[in-house]
Amino acid sequence: MSSLTEIFSPDGPLARAIGGYRVRGQQLEMAERIAAAINSQAVFIAEAGTGTGKTFAYLVPALQSGGKVIVSTGTKTLQDQLFNKDLPMVRDALKAPVKIALLKGRANYVCPYHLQHAIADGRFLTREDAADARRISVFAKTTQSGDKAECIEVNENSPVWGHATSTRDNCLGQDCPDYKECFVMQARREAMAADLVVVNHHLFFADVMLRDEGMAELLPACNTVIFDEAHQLPEVATLFFGDTVSTAQVIDLARDARTEGMTSARDCLALPEGSKKLEKAAKDLRLAVGVDTGRFSYGQLLAKPDFAPALQALEAEVAAFAALLQTQAERAEGLEKCWQRAVELAQRLAQWQNENDPGYVRWAEAFTHSLQLTSTPLKVAEIFRKQMGGHPRAWIFTSATLAVQGKFHHYCAELGLGEPDSACWHSPFEYEQQAILYAPLGMPDPNAWNYTDTVVEAAWPAVKAAGGGAFFLCTSLRAMRRTHELLKAKLEDEGVDMPLLVQGEGSKNDLLQRFRHHGAAILVGSQSFWEGVDVRGEALSLVVIDKIPFAPPDDPVLSARIEQMKREGRNAFMEYQLPRAVINVKQGAGRLIRDESDKGVLMICDPRLISKPYGRRIWQSLPPMKRTRELQVVLDFFANR
Repeated sequence: MSSLTEIFSPDGPLARAIGGYRVRGQQLEMAERIAAAINSQAVFIAEAGTGTGKTFAYLVPALQSGGKVIVSTGTKTLQDQLFNKDLPMVRDALKAPVKIALLKGRANYVCPYHLQHAIADGRFLTREDAADARRISVFAKTTQSGDKAECIEVNENSPVWGHATSTRDNCLGQDCPDYKECFVMQARREAMAADLVVVNHHLFFADVMLRDEGMAELLPACNTVIFDEAHQLPEVATLFFGDTVSTAQVIDLARDARTEGMTSARDCLALPEGSKKLEKAAKDLRLAVGVDTGRFSYGQLLAKPDFAPALQALEAEVAAFAALLQTQAERAEGLEKCWQRAVELAQRLAQWQNENDPGYVRWAEAFTHSLQLTSTPLKVAEIFRKQMGGHPRAWIFTSATLAVQGKFHHYCAELGLGEPDSACWHSPFEYEQQAILYAPLGMPDPNAWNYTDTVVEAAWPAVKAAGGGAFFLCTSLRAMRRTHELLKAKLEDEGVDMPLLVQGEGSKNDLLQRFRHHGAAILVGSQSFWEGVDVRGEALSLVVIDKIPFAPPDDPVLSARIEQMKREGRNAFMEYQLPRAVINVKQGAGRLIRDESDKGVLMICDPRLISKPYGRRIWQSLPPMKRTRELQVVLDFFANR
């Protein structure tokens, strides 16, 4: 094995094997620190700015470590890129005899058993859905992995995927007739046999809590866990350390039981009748919250007169249905599984109603067709620290955005990491020459009724000067839709020919492909475009952020956290809300400069960046761009580009 200095040198194996490879001091330093943490089974936190090459900085020591490594990413997109591109490239360059595997949650793998049942039952009512089902059926017969990301003929958001994959609830396990060929089991076997396994945060935590996703066997054998995009961990951990039960699960149970009954218990006439009553009770609970989608606190739910009676009625129906299924459970594995699911759903509904631990908050999220009841821990630090206990191993946390003004206190406190070894490496890019931070003059209060209109007015001259290649990152879906509407009118009125794309018009990858391909487009997005997006060159040279992305204070989990921190005599704004907003702004800003030759303008329209004392903490956490409040400076910058 070569030393790290040799591997990262100008004539080392990486430089020889990878076109365009550049030597970066920060990358070597980071790799050395990670290797040391792996050797001493320590916790290490690393922030590495854009262009540092952090992926190679952790992959090289991981491949050289000789132990079993789990790399967890924030998104499935990055997971696929790591497994299909970066990892093989580094492994081949180092000629490392390391076996690698990709593991995703079971919802990503085709389940031939459920797909065939759904087709046989005629569950697909539209022509488009029926065609998608046929395409997935053909894919299932030819694919090696069963991973739906490889089935490019069918949109990842197609409703058919719900019928073509299994859930923890409806998987028959070893009783399934297709068990030997099961793609989920195959992926798990490969992960068990591999030296390095690529997972994502959702899978990691789902498994730590549910013991269902195949990681339960993986973790004990593993010597190193590396979290990339680690800034997402507190949010994902919060999601999984709570308890959730949804009306969608109840409806799935009713439909699955009806199907199983038609196959194995045709003479039990009470079964189809009971399943219809159960489905109606689930739909009634969703309707009891009203037509609006969104998040509701427990107090807001109780204020709705129909909510409590509808919840009790659903609980009673689930219990009655469980009793009915118990009488039929011995007739088939499928019916027995449905009975077990009904018992578990009854328990979870009761648990949610009776949750009175002050460390948890009860709330619900209403979607178009379903209602999800959740109880969420207000602190994840203790639970996370417990998960890190046990078998000694190295834990590496890395991202381009973890620190606030170079310090990791906020992050360590959220995850209960204590005071571990940590380091910050700034981007090697020359931001003073490459970028401008522009805070326009004369912006109204962000709560003003015409705020979004003013944002578009202020940004329009910069969009024209840049010749397109602009991202508008909005903090709410309403602002996103209004921004799109106003830009569309501007383009038509002035006869400007620039393609205008908006989040939701297609998959994220599809929109980005079109944006890159055109090179002078405008893309309007909200949350999902703030991070994990890489557009290089002039295709993106202006990023407009409408407001500092504070989480909405009426969010039930956030407001409960704020209340709890106030009771403890702490400043929730400075300790929690502001650090999170800083990290989000850093993520949005990180879309702009992606390599040495990029040039661009980051426009933050929110006047609080300048007018409020905390604004300084935000812009001081950003890369050292040239700063201006004058539009003319921006216009000259684009003219001289």
